[in-house]
Amino acid sequence: MKKFLTGALFAAMAAGAAQAEDVTLQLKWVTQAQFAGYYVAKDKGFYEEEGLNVTIKPGGPDLAPPQVIAGGGADVIVEWMPAALAAREKGVPLVNIAQPFASSGMMLTCLKETGIQSPADFADKTLGVWFFGNEYPFLSWMSQLGLATDGSPGGVTVLKQGFNVDPLLQKQAACVSTMTYNEYWQVIDAGISPDDLVTFKYEDQGVATLEDGLYVLEDRLADPAFQETMVKFVRASMKGWKYAEANPDEAAMIVLENDETGAQTENHQKRMMGEIAKLTAGSNGALDVAAAERTVASLLSGGSDPVISKAPEGAWTSAITDKALQ
Repeated sequence: MKKFLTGALFAAMAAGAAQAEDVTLQLKWVTQAQFAGYYVAKDKGFYEEEGLNVTIKPGGPDLAPPQVIAGGGADVIVEWMPAALAAREKGVPLVNIAQPFASSGMMLTCLKETGIQSPADFADKTLGVWFFGNEYPFLSWMSQLGLATDGSPGGVTVLKQGFNVDPLLQKQAACVSTMTYNEYWQVIDAGISPDDLVTFKYEDQGVATLEDGLYVLEDRLADPAFQETMVKFVRASMKGWKYAEANPDEAAMIVLENDETGAQTENHQKRMMGEIAKLTAGSNGALDVAAAERTVASLLSGGSDPVISKAPEGAWTSAITDKALQ
C-alpha cells in the first residue's frame, strides 16, 4: 500500500509539473538584486503556486531585451520605458503590462576635480554612457540642455560605458552613468570619497523616466490564454517583490544563490537590495499613467533629435494588473 501511495503521489506531482505553463523572462542586466523580486518568486514557490514554470535569463552589457523578445527568445522582458518606446516606434510592438519600479535610480556621477558643478559644465567633457537602450534618457537630457553628443566643440563626447566604472576611476571620463543601487557604490568601494564626487540624479533634473517595467509583444496580448498566464506571472512576481522589500537580506542571499558567475558579493547585494527597495516602495505593479506620460513628454522634448517622434498609442495596458491585483 505504501508503495502504491508513493507511486500515486509521484504520478500526481509529475502530472502537475507537466501541466505547468512555461514562461521565459529576459532580464535587462546580469543577475543581481535589481531583479530580486523575480528570483524570490521562483525560490519561494510563488510561480509554482500559480502553475507556472518560469525560466529567468540574465542579461548583460551587449544584450537588448527588445531584440530577444522580438526573436522569440522570451515571453516577457524587463526593460526601461525609453528603450521600450524607442523599440516600439522602430517596429517591435512592446506593451507595458506592469511597473514594479515606481522611482528612478539613474544618475551621472562626476569627479569634482573636473570642475563640474552643474549640468552647464558638461560642455566639452567626456561622459560615460550605457547603450543598448540605456542611452535614451541621457540623449534626451543632453538635447534638452542643447548639448550635441558628437564630440563637437561646445558639446559632449560620449564614451560607450561597459559593465564597470573604470572610465571614471582611470579618469578617461569626467562622469559616468551610475545607478543609486549599483555603480555609484562601485566608485565608493574603489576608494573615492563621496566628498570628491558630484552626482546628478535624473529625477532631480526633470528628465526621470520609468525604469524596470514588464513588457510583452502586443500581438500576444490578443490571446486570452496568454493574458491569463501574464496575470499569474505578474501576481506572483509582485508577491516576490513585496517579500523582497520586507526581507531584503534574505532576498539578497537568494539572488547570490542564483548568480552562476560568482561575480557578486554578499555585502554589495545586501546594500543593493536596500536601495532597490526604495525604488519599488509604494508600487503594487500597476503602472502610474501620469508617470508614463511624463516619460513620453521627456522623450519628445529632445529638440531636433528626440528619442521618439510622436506620442505612442497602445504602449501600455492595465488589463493584466487589473486582474492580477484583484
